Amino acid sequence: MRKKLSDCIQGLDWVEKTGDTDPYVDNITFDSREVEPHSLFVALRGTKVDGHVFIPDAVSAGALAVVCEELPEGNHPNIVFIKVNDSHRALSIIAKNYYDSPSSKLELVGVTGTNGKTTIATLLYHTAKILGYKAGLCSTLANYVDEGKLETNLTTPDIVTLNRLMHQMVEAGCKYCFMEVSSHAVHQGRIDGLEFKGGIFSNITHDHLDYHKTFDEYIRVKKKFFDDLPESAFALTNIDDKHGRVMLQNTAAGKKTYSLREMASYRARIVEGAFEGMQLSIDGEEFWTPFVGRFNASNLLAVYGAGRELGWSKKDLLIAMSRLKPVGGRFEAIRSADGITGVVDYAHTPDALRNVLEAINKIRRPGQVLITVVGAGGNRDTLKRPVMAAEAVKNSSKVILTSDNPRDEDPQSIIDQMMEGVSFAERIKVLSILDRKEAIRTACSIARPGDIVLVAGKGHETYQEVKGKRSHFDDREIIREFFEQQQ
Repeated sequence: MRKKLSDCIQGLDWVEKTGDTDPYVDNITFDSREVEPHSLFVALRGTKVDGHVFIPDAVSAGALAVVCEELPEGNHPNIVFIKVNDSHRALSIIAKNYYDSPSSKLELVGVTGTNGKTTIATLLYHTAKILGYKAGLCSTLANYVDEGKLETNLTTPDIVTLNRLMHQMVEAGCKYCFMEVSSHAVHQGRIDGLEFKGGIFSNITHDHLDYHKTFDEYIRVKKKFFDDLPESAFALTNIDDKHGRVMLQNTAAGKKTYSLREMASYRARIVEGAFEGMQLSIDGEEFWTPFVGRFNASNLLAVYGAGRELGWSKKDLLIAMSRLKPVGGRFEAIRSADGITGVVDYAHTPDALRNVLEAINKIRRPGQVLITVVGAGGNRDTLKRPVMAAEAVKNSSKVILTSDNPRDEDPQSIIDQMMEGVSFAERIKVLSILDRKEAIRTACSIARPGDIVLVAGKGHETYQEVKGKRSHFDDREIIREFFEQQQ
């Protein structure tokens, strides 16, 4: 795209501006490595790196304009410098202007919460597609522009990428965009300036305290997303979570609720459950779905509630939802020829792990042994590690503690911290196997026909990160390979 600099900075509350030229801008970026001729570079102050350090690199690479909080020394006659008080806010305005305010041309729905974001956003996308609408998706698994899939490594991309993606969605004729909204994204201003049609809250449990420091701060950041919603939007919250109503306290949006337990705008109940799926009643209508567990019933209810708020008819919506399939790596069942059930799930928080284990325990029959393989990620919230182990031991027949993504930490020290949540009496049912592949194979080898092996923590991920390096690793591949070798 090409735009005049004056158009890019329209509405920007700048403090000082050097240079009188109004050049055409071909690219906007906050990464000096992405600067090319005719770029507008925005210097951001980050938690680890200050982008102002890279202004000389950006200028050398061809930047014709720089937005910053502190003007650099020296004479740069051919460069326009724009000083602002807040570069992050400036970037959100610039990105919105450069890409022609794409979120205002879409019905944008954000999904936030500790667990369930990916499932709800992805199922809303697929439901819209089944109903015949063009839609986009921004999620942990992938970004979609209608049918086009784009890989991602962030739950919520940066504000420039988001605006670019939504511009592509508008160009492709999309009516809707469904987006995961992480607490990091809210706190870092990655969704600033976006115009939301609605917001969904799934739940909140202890997570990301390595970043937010306190649980109260984590709640406050999640709540800010709803506080900022406009009156024209809807705010749909799960009141089965004790913090659900808190999200609605100060929002101007239309307040809606959903619940499996009490009176709410949208209600559901599980009629019957099995490993193959469940009979679900929503709004008085029953249908069969291949999803399993109360947490998935809640996720599907959120999809239904959002669909109704978007104006989709009850009949068409329920028919479309009956055709939905589970998201990859979320309670994904793999059966062996002799009847062992492997379950791979992304559960990487105590609450998510508890939900999956409870779902399995509600449908497993007497005599079926449940073996759980679980670890905890490195360089992340350490407080949840012993709690993860405690939940696994409490709700499983046997437990194997292993590596997840240790990242830069010592894998054995992570397991040692997890073991702190296991009492001396319970340790008889716990094994510790550092190598994740060996841990999964061991669990499968000790399982007997009819038993269940839950492998939790990584779900859809196809890599393992050790000492800063990623190598191919897929829990599902390892289970399938083992089952095939036993035939």
